[in-house]
Amino acid sequence: MITSRSKRFAVLAATAVTAALVLTGCSSDNDSLSKQYGSGTTQNYISGDGAVTEVAADKRTDAVDFEAKDIDGETLSSKELKGKVVVLNFWYAGCPPCRAEAKYLNTVHDQFADDDVQFIGVNVRDEQATAEAFERTFKVDYPTVLDQKTGAMQLALSGQIAPNAVPATIVLDKQGRVAARVLGAVDGPGILNTLVSDELSGKAS
Repeated sequence: MITSRSKRFAVLAATAVTAALVLTGCSSDNDSLSKQYGSGTTQNYISGDGAVTEVAADKRTDAVDFEAKDIDGETLSSKELKGKVVVLNFWYAGCPPCRAEAKYLNTVHDQFADDDVQFIGVNVRDEQATAEAFERTFKVDYPTVLDQKTGAMQLALSGQIAPNAVPATIVLDKQGRVAARVLGAVDGPGILNTLVSDELSGKAS
Protein backbone atom coordinates (compact mmCIF):
# COMPACT_ATOMS: atom_id res chain seq x y z
CA MET A 1 0.00 0.00 0.00
CA ILE A 2 1.00 3.64 -0.33
CA THR A 3 1.70 5.25 3.01
CA SER A 4 2.15 8.85 4.16
CA ARG A 5 3.97 10.76 6.87
CA SER A 6 2.36 13.00 9.47
CA LYS A 7 1.51 16.71 9.26
CA ARG A 8 0.18 17.73 5.86
CA PHE A 9 1.38 14.73 3.88
CA ALA A 10 -1.15 13.24 1.48
CA VAL A 11 -2.33 9.63 1.11
CA LEU A 12 -3.16 8.00 -2.21
CA ALA A 13 -5.34 4.97 -1.65
CA ALA A 14 -5.29 3.65 -5.18
CA THR A 15 -2.55 1.23 -6.15
CA ALA A 16 -2.75 2.27 -9.79
CA VAL A 17 -0.41 5.19 -10.17
CA THR A 18 -1.23 6.78 -13.50
CA ALA A 19 -0.86 10.50 -13.77
CA ALA A 20 -4.62 10.94 -14.01
CA LEU A 21 -5.23 9.06 -10.80
CA VAL A 22 -2.59 11.06 -9.02
CA LEU A 23 -4.53 14.21 -9.78
CA THR A 24 -7.97 12.85 -8.96
CA GLY A 25 -7.33 10.36 -6.20
CA CYS A 26 -5.54 12.56 -3.67
CA SER A 27 -6.47 13.62 -0.17
CA SER A 28 -7.79 17.14 0.43
CA ASP A 29 -4.35 18.75 0.93
CA ASN A 30 -2.91 17.19 -2.19
CA ASP A 31 -6.04 17.96 -4.20
CA SER A 32 -5.94 21.58 -3.06
CA LEU A 33 -2.34 21.92 -4.20
CA SER A 34 -3.14 20.39 -7.59
CA LYS A 35 -6.12 22.69 -8.06
CA GLN A 36 -3.95 25.66 -7.17
CA TYR A 37 -1.50 24.70 -9.89
CA GLY A 38 -4.20 24.04 -12.50
CA SER A 39 -6.58 26.86 -11.60
CA GLY A 40 -6.02 28.73 -14.84
CA THR A 41 -4.22 31.62 -13.18
CA THR A 42 -0.81 32.85 -14.25
CA GLN A 43 0.78 31.50 -11.10
CA ASN A 44 1.85 28.17 -12.63
CA TYR A 45 3.44 26.87 -9.48
CA ILE A 46 2.39 25.37 -6.17
CA SER A 47 2.97 27.44 -3.07
CA GLY A 48 2.94 26.23 0.52
CA ASP A 49 4.13 23.00 2.09
CA GLY A 50 4.70 19.95 -0.08
CA ALA A 51 2.40 16.95 0.20
CA VAL A 52 4.42 13.75 0.42
CA THR A 53 3.35 10.47 -1.16
CA GLU A 54 5.32 7.29 -0.51
CA VAL A 55 4.99 4.01 -2.37
CA ALA A 56 5.51 0.74 -0.50
CA ALA A 57 8.33 -1.29 -2.03
CA ASP A 58 6.04 -4.14 -3.07
CA LYS A 59 3.72 -1.73 -4.90
CA ARG A 60 6.33 0.02 -7.02
CA THR A 61 5.98 -0.30 -10.76
CA ASP A 62 8.52 -0.38 -13.59
CA ALA A 63 11.79 1.49 -13.38
CA VAL A 64 11.83 4.95 -14.89
CA ASP A 65 13.79 5.00 -18.14
CA PHE A 66 15.52 8.22 -19.20
CA GLU A 67 18.61 9.53 -20.91
CA ALA A 68 19.32 13.24 -21.20
CA LYS A 69 22.19 15.69 -21.38
CA ASP A 70 22.70 18.18 -18.59
CA ILE A 71 23.63 21.83 -19.05
CA ASP A 72 27.32 20.91 -19.26
CA GLY A 73 26.68 18.37 -22.01
CA GLU A 74 27.16 15.32 -19.78
CA THR A 75 24.79 12.40 -20.35
CA LEU A 76 22.62 11.28 -17.45
CA SER A 77 21.17 7.82 -17.91
CA SER A 78 18.80 5.85 -15.70
CA LYS A 79 20.66 2.68 -16.66
CA GLU A 80 23.99 4.07 -15.47
CA LEU A 81 22.37 5.30 -12.25
CA LYS A 82 21.02 1.89 -11.24
CA GLY A 83 22.22 1.11 -7.73
CA LYS A 84 21.92 4.76 -6.69
CA VAL A 85 19.07 6.63 -5.08
CA VAL A 86 18.07 9.36 -7.54
CA VAL A 87 16.38 12.62 -6.57
CA LEU A 88 14.67 14.48 -9.43
CA ASN A 89 13.67 18.06 -8.69
CA PHE A 90 11.38 19.79 -11.21
CA TRP A 91 11.70 23.58 -11.22
CA TYR A 92 12.06 26.82 -13.15
CA ALA A 93 13.79 30.06 -12.24
CA GLY A 94 10.73 32.34 -11.95
CA CYS A 95 8.95 30.02 -9.49
CA PRO A 96 9.10 31.52 -5.96
CA PRO A 97 8.69 28.18 -4.13
CA CYS A 98 11.53 26.77 -6.26
CA ARG A 99 13.74 29.56 -4.99
CA ALA A 100 12.62 29.00 -1.41
CA GLU A 101 13.36 25.26 -1.47
CA ALA A 102 16.77 25.53 -3.18
CA LYS A 103 18.69 25.83 0.09
CA TYR A 104 17.02 22.72 1.50
CA LEU A 105 17.77 20.70 -1.61
CA ASN A 106 21.39 21.86 -1.41
CA THR A 107 21.57 20.81 2.24
CA VAL A 108 20.31 17.29 1.57
CA HIS A 109 22.50 16.98 -1.52
CA ASP A 110 25.56 17.90 0.54
CA GLN A 111 24.61 15.48 3.31
CA PHE A 112 24.70 12.58 0.85
CA ALA A 113 27.61 13.78 -1.26
CA ASP A 114 29.71 10.74 -0.35
CA ASP A 115 26.90 8.20 -0.76
CA ASP A 116 25.24 6.48 -3.70
CA VAL A 117 22.82 9.33 -4.24
CA GLN A 118 22.40 11.40 -7.40
CA PHE A 119 20.46 14.68 -7.48
CA ILE A 120 19.23 15.93 -10.86
CA GLY A 121 17.47 19.21 -11.46
CA VAL A 122 14.89 19.19 -14.26
CA ASN A 123 14.16 22.69 -15.55
CA VAL A 124 10.76 22.68 -17.23
CA ARG A 125 10.67 26.20 -18.69
CA ASP A 126 13.92 28.15 -18.98
CA GLU A 127 16.64 28.57 -21.54
CA GLN A 128 20.18 27.64 -20.52
CA ALA A 129 21.35 31.13 -19.52
CA THR A 130 18.41 31.61 -17.15
CA ALA A 131 18.89 28.19 -15.59
CA GLU A 132 22.62 28.80 -15.13
CA ALA A 133 21.96 32.17 -13.48
CA PHE A 134 19.63 30.47 -11.00
CA GLU A 135 22.26 27.83 -10.22
CA ARG A 136 24.89 30.49 -9.57
CA THR A 137 22.58 32.55 -7.38
CA PHE A 138 21.43 29.61 -5.28
CA LYS A 139 24.72 27.69 -5.41
CA VAL A 140 23.20 24.57 -6.94
CA ASP A 141 25.97 21.99 -7.19
CA TYR A 142 24.23 19.13 -8.99
CA PRO A 143 23.43 18.70 -12.70
CA THR A 144 20.40 20.21 -14.38
CA VAL A 145 18.59 18.97 -17.47
CA LEU A 146 16.74 21.48 -19.65
CA ASP A 147 13.41 19.79 -20.35
CA GLN A 148 11.37 22.68 -21.74
CA LYS A 149 11.65 21.68 -25.41
CA THR A 150 11.29 17.91 -25.36
CA GLY A 151 9.62 17.17 -22.03
CA ALA A 152 11.56 13.90 -22.09
CA MET A 153 12.19 13.72 -18.36
CA GLN A 154 8.56 14.45 -17.60
CA LEU A 155 7.38 11.91 -20.16
CA ALA A 156 9.67 9.30 -18.59
CA LEU A 157 7.42 9.42 -15.54
CA SER A 158 4.20 8.97 -17.51
CA GLY A 159 2.14 6.24 -15.88
CA GLN A 160 4.00 6.75 -12.60
CA ILE A 161 3.44 9.03 -9.64
CA ALA A 162 4.40 11.98 -11.77
CA PRO A 163 5.54 15.59 -11.20
CA ASN A 164 2.12 17.07 -11.93
CA ALA A 165 3.13 20.51 -10.71
CA VAL A 166 6.14 22.72 -10.11
CA PRO A 167 8.00 22.43 -7.86
CA ALA A 168 7.94 18.68 -7.40
CA THR A 169 10.58 16.27 -6.18
CA ILE A 170 10.65 12.58 -7.09
CA VAL A 171 12.79 10.02 -5.25
CA LEU A 172 13.75 6.90 -7.22
CA ASP A 173 14.93 3.80 -5.40
CA LYS A 174 18.10 1.89 -6.29
CA GLN A 175 16.17 -0.05 -8.93
CA GLY A 176 15.06 3.18 -10.56
CA ARG A 177 11.44 2.90 -9.40
CA VAL A 178 9.40 5.79 -8.01
CA ALA A 179 9.60 5.54 -4.23
CA ALA A 180 8.23 8.92 -3.15
CA ARG A 181 7.08 12.30 -4.38
CA VAL A 182 6.97 15.73 -2.75
CA LEU A 183 4.29 17.76 -4.55
CA GLY A 184 5.01 21.41 -3.87
CA ALA A 185 8.03 22.96 -2.23
CA VAL A 186 10.33 21.03 0.07
CA ASP A 187 9.84 23.12 3.22
CA GLY A 188 12.89 21.87 5.11
CA PRO A 189 15.64 19.27 4.80
CA GLY A 190 14.11 16.79 7.25
CA ILE A 191 11.54 14.89 5.20
CA LEU A 192 13.70 14.64 2.07
CA ASN A 193 16.64 13.52 4.16
CA THR A 194 14.46 10.77 5.64
CA LEU A 195 13.12 9.65 2.26
CA VAL A 196 16.62 9.39 0.80
CA SER A 197 18.06 7.74 3.93
CA ASP A 198 15.33 5.10 3.96
CA GLU A 199 16.00 4.18 0.32
CA LEU A 200 19.76 4.23 0.75
CA SER A 201 19.67 1.95 3.78
CA GLY A 202 16.93 -0.34 2.49
CA LYS A 203 14.74 0.60 5.43
CA ALA A 204 11.88 1.56 3.10
CA SER A 205 11.64 -2.05 1.95
